[in-house]
Amino acid sequence: MTTAHSGEGAEVTEKMAENIAKLETLSARLIAALSTKRQVPASLQAPGSDLYVKAMGAWMSEAMSNPAKLFEHQIAYWGKALTHYVEAQHKMVRGDFTPLEDTTKPDRRFSNELWSRHPFFNYIKQQYLMNSEAIARAVDDLEGLEPADRRRLRYFSQQITNMMSPTNFLGTNPEALHRALETEGQSLVDGLENLVRDLERNDGELIVTLADKEAFEVGGNIATTPGKVVFRNRMFELIQYAPSTEKVHKTPLVIFPPWINKFYILDLKDKNSLVKYIVDQGFTLFMVSWVDPDTSYSDVTLDDYIDEGFLTAISQVQEITGEEQINTVGYCIAGTTLSLALSLLEKRGERPVKSATFFTTLTDFSDRGEVGVFLEDDFVNGIEREVERQGVLDSFYMTRTFSFLRSNDLIYTPAVKSYMMGEAPPAFDLLYWNGDGTNLPARMAIQYLRGLCQEDRFARDGIEILGERLQIGDVKVPLMAIACEADHIAAWRSSFRGIQKMGSRSKTFVLSESGHVAGIVNPPSKKKYGHYVNGDWKGTPEDWQQAAEFHEGSWWGRWSEWLAKRSGRMIAARAPGEGRETFGDAPGTYVKGPVSSETARIST
Repeated sequence: MTTAHSGEGAEVTEKMAENIAKLETLSARLIAALSTKRQVPASLQAPGSDLYVKAMGAWMSEAMSNPAKLFEHQIAYWGKALTHYVEAQHKMVRGDFTPLEDTTKPDRRFSNELWSRHPFFNYIKQQYLMNSEAIARAVDDLEGLEPADRRRLRYFSQQITNMMSPTNFLGTNPEALHRALETEGQSLVDGLENLVRDLERNDGELIVTLADKEAFEVGGNIATTPGKVVFRNRMFELIQYAPSTEKVHKTPLVIFPPWINKFYILDLKDKNSLVKYIVDQGFTLFMVSWVDPDTSYSDVTLDDYIDEGFLTAISQVQEITGEEQINTVGYCIAGTTLSLALSLLEKRGERPVKSATFFTTLTDFSDRGEVGVFLEDDFVNGIEREVERQGVLDSFYMTRTFSFLRSNDLIYTPAVKSYMMGEAPPAFDLLYWNGDGTNLPARMAIQYLRGLCQEDRFARDGIEILGERLQIGDVKVPLMAIACEADHIAAWRSSFRGIQKMGSRSKTFVLSESGHVAGIVNPPSKKKYGHYVNGDWKGTPEDWQQAAEFHEGSWWGRWSEWLAKRSGRMIAARAPGEGRETFGDAPGTYVKGPVSSETARIST
């Protein structure tokens, strides 16, 4: 009978047989990969049971005191869902297979036209969005919860509804089904290959590959701005970039990037490199490239980052350039720690820093924003137990946490494209960097989470660092702060409140459009995101924004002008490492992967 098939039919059968054979091989690899899955502590998988107990208690109290309200919710949902079903049935009975009238809000997950044009998938989409709306309303209207508990309940219930979207399942995703038919199942085979590859790459843990890992090489086609490593200790390498102008400003600039990630977010490709932009504006630029620590760094503290990191880098830049004062930049957690260092220098009566710029920096943690759902005791206790066992906070946990803050964009949509559509990850430099995380030393991680994030000691009664009680009001250098309007990690209002409490007489606050990374990596050539500026510090963040002036385009030029006024006269450009030993070309070695303290000691 099979011999009767010929031409196109035989070709299809051949391809199907080939794909079935591939599926068997891939299934064996899938099982093997899953067998190596790491054991993630339950406390780092979900919020503690106390949140559910509080939610249930609030619901029971509401049911007893105001049952009419709960019935109103149920009846409204039942009525909407039943009407939706009846209308669909009536259309089918009449032989009308056009979609129902769609009054749901636009949602990027359902942008494919099949969600609107096909009656079955349109029905599923509408019903899902109705369900999601009903759950969100039930949480928002639940009384008797503390604001922090309500935020957490809202966040985690939203995570469940995101996970249950019909786009995430093959049988209810018309785009994936159409693709499977179009490719005779090849897209599903390719998708399974992508899934197995990600599991094998991550020791059985499902972490979606967001970018083509073969498309980029640090120091090859990203992080390519010329420079030299001019200093190295166990905590960091110091890069001095080569000038691109004949004259430079006399006062040098050093950038402290976050050690949660790697510095080259500020030096991706030439067209979006803040490093190149700064050099092209005539500044002598230094960059701190933090070590990616292994377990031998377990006892390293915030004190060590400040002493062996910030203060050492500042003194090295002074020594290399011969300048008494330098300008500084701190990004994210490095901005927080720069503020601690500035407070310490003020306490000591030292003035090596001329000005400070803060990128997406939190110093007041009274309102921790979206990331605060992971900063309650249930998660922090779990992290503390994990780092005591491992010696470091594995980059896996930080990557996963930040991804879940934007789960549709960084987990589910990429997973659908990779595993159901069989698409290869894109060659996207920013997403490549996003997947190149770093570990955190155990003691530093807990010191930061407890003393700063949870207890908010720097903005309240002070935090003990290097024998001094440091307080936010002790930060007195001229400063500029850039926050981002849609930042899901460092909420801009919290950033504003922290800068507002600093003791500086000269303060400038800029609010960029977009998020934690895109709002910072926003070159003028893109002409993409604008920014707000306002000099009034008296009121609330909302007051500030209401009175602010909006400007089209990037804030980079505004900051460059501000920095130039604080950078002295123009002098002959400085050659990197001139007259001293260097440790190779930029981007250095620490950026390439985890380093042990012993290796760092030997190579210094």
